[in-house]
Amino acid sequence: MKNVQDGVTVTIMGKEFMVACPEGERDALTAAASFLDRKMREIQDSGKVIGTERCAIMAALNIANDLLDLRKQGNITPDVNQKLRFLQTKIDAALRREA
Repeated sequence: MKNVQDGVTVTIMGKEFMVACPEGERDALTAAASFLDRKMREIQDSGKVIGTERCAIMAALNIANDLLDLRKQGNITPDVNQKLRFLQTKIDAALRREA
């Protein structure tokens, strides 16, 4: 993952995405992209889902389910919620540009 002046270039499933990101959030964005890449590769490697878009949707559903479980347990702070919303917005924007 490369840092550039206006943001960060992340690689997910072998494709590069340029994502605008404030300096203080770059590490979090890079970690989120790596996490998403791992989840998508796990789904792809299972052989049950074919296609990058379907892998992305399944990964998003799995991550959303995990997030909702954590919220039910009360383990998500408002700060974490804010960071998750920020990262989700960035990931959505990158995927829209690629599509």
